[in-house]
Amino acid sequence: MTNIKSFTTIGLDNLLTEFSQVTSFRKIKQMNLTSLARVSFLSTSFTSRTLNRSLAYRPISCSSLSHTPTSLNPNLPLFLRPPTFTATVSDLKKWQNWAKSLALSVGSSFADSDNGPDSDILHRELNWLIEDTLESPKSLLLSEHDAVLTLRAELGDLYSLWKQRIEKRRPFQYIVGCEHWRDLVLSVEEGVLIPRPETELIIDLVDDAIKQNVELKNGMWVDLGTGSGALAIGIGRILGDSVRVTAIDLSPIAVQVASFNVNRYNLQDKISVKQGSWFDPLSEFEGKLAGIVSNPPYIPSEHINGLQAEVGRHEPLLALDGGENGMKDLLHLCNGVALMLKSGGFFAFETNGENQCLFLVQHMETVHHGRFYNLKIVPDFAGIRRFVTGIRS
Repeated sequence: MTNIKSFTTIGLDNLLTEFSQVTSFRKIKQMNLTSLARVSFLSTSFTSRTLNRSLAYRPISCSSLSHTPTSLNPNLPLFLRPPTFTATVSDLKKWQNWAKSLALSVGSSFADSDNGPDSDILHRELNWLIEDTLESPKSLLLSEHDAVLTLRAELGDLYSLWKQRIEKRRPFQYIVGCEHWRDLVLSVEEGVLIPRPETELIIDLVDDAIKQNVELKNGMWVDLGTGSGALAIGIGRILGDSVRVTAIDLSPIAVQVASFNVNRYNLQDKISVKQGSWFDPLSEFEGKLAGIVSNPPYIPSEHINGLQAEVGRHEPLLALDGGENGMKDLLHLCNGVALMLKSGGFFAFETNGENQCLFLVQHMETVHHGRFYNLKIVPDFAGIRRFVTGIRS
């Protein structure tokens, strides 16, 4: 990637091309802002002997953890906010030059310390921020220095937000309040895990499973640990009108953000969002679910302190920490799907990598012998063996 030139010297066509690159969700994946933070934290000494400590069953119900959502209002993503603020071209360019200098001062220091963003990535983020802030990005080039522009955020707030990005390592997705995921733009904020590119493959796996067995369209699908609602919304958009999806999360913030995203895509009649611990809200559906998907916490507790600053300091620990060896919730989910799926029901879980995948398959073949077939390990975009799928016998 090359550094972004000053708005005062770059041509309009080149600038708009940069903006297009930044807002394309496939390009955003390549920016590698936080997607690497949950990839392959297991050491090669991750063995079945160690994992056996975690094999004790957890109860499928943890009713004490399930409660009514609190009254929370998700923050509106920046690009959806009304342009009610103003600033002159001169003042906005002054902020832009300051922000570029701050980004340039980072160099490769973040990347060297914890695989964080370098100056090139930060410059691209800055362009994205400007595009989301301005009602008309072209106006920054076409207007005189004393012209007044309409903004979706106060100029003073832009200074504060960019300082948070650089000095606090606050994730850029939280700065602008959204993340591009597949063909969606999802609201995200502190307290909600930022959806990763690799998780998109679960939607493709569900789509393939439905094509192989159309009966899977007749029943309820569940997204456990929904976060922003990404998986539930993705599944809801590929299933027929007769299917219902339930999205569940323990976090009241995640429940509110997921509900906002569901409503924004007009899927509230198809997707219900509930607060609770894993299978708690589903007791009446034992043995009746058509499909279960989850991207659960799977980072080993001992690796949390070594995460990229954007992740470890800001994203919810509840969505990251998978306990000893990262297997606590994954094993609970495996035990749960054995009870909750109907015959022929499909599941897909994301894991930390090959060792967790291999152990989960071994666990289901032994502890739940005869209850599943067609168990598979599926690689992600980078070729890492990331997902475990299977069908209930």
